[in-house]
Amino acid sequence: MVFSGVWVRTVSAAAALSLAAVPLAADCTEDAMIVFDGSGSMAETGFNQIGEPRIFDARRAMRAVMPQIAPNRRIGLIVYGPGTATDTCSGIDLKFAPRPEAASSVIDAIEGLQPEGRTALTNAVGLAARTLDHTRKPGTIVLVTDGKETCGGQPCRLATELAAEGVATTVHVIGFKVRGEHFGWDNQGVSGYNKTISVAECLAAETGGEYVNTETVDELVAAMERTLGCALLY
Repeated sequence: MVFSGVWVRTVSAAAALSLAAVPLAADCTEDAMIVFDGSGSMAETGFNQIGEPRIFDARRAMRAVMPQIAPNRRIGLIVYGPGTATDTCSGIDLKFAPRPEAASSVIDAIEGLQPEGRTALTNAVGLAARTLDHTRKPGTIVLVTDGKETCGGQPCRLATELAAEGVATTVHVIGFKVRGEHFGWDNQGVSGYNKTISVAECLAAETGGEYVNTETVDELVAAMERTLGCALLY
């Protein structure tokens, strides 16, 4: 797929499962940041209120995958979403910069997250890049998001800036149960109605990363292994 003149590899959930044994990151000395969507939409269920909120599956995935990944590289975490009553876009929380053995820290942060607020994903990814000191050394960012940018940020502009200014700064984007804005009653009862691709795809396109759409816990685990895992794990 060509996006803004740059080749981007968009991986389906099924392909992510088959590729999970071949992680992209070969250099485990390179620091990484997880940027996790904690906005209000992560507390939503299906259109008919059937099933569990997205955050439940995301917690399960983190509990499964982080102990496999964290022992071999330094990982940091940013959560965006919960803001203030007067500014629902202010909730961008740098939980911690890259540190060794971060599995329990990531799991605890996601377990304690109560999703609310809006989706300030552009500013959150920008903070992750600065935390990685992206103009001076290489780094990897893995964005996990279920929605669109809703706080006025321009992810494609940020993508261009990171590609121009960063030193081998790679952003991988994992779309988790991403849906369009509108539901049509003619689609009721159809599994996975109105699935779509996140606007954040361009962050992967411009920086040489991958975009993966996921729907299940296993698919999210596989995508995390693929984009954040190190070759030493296999």
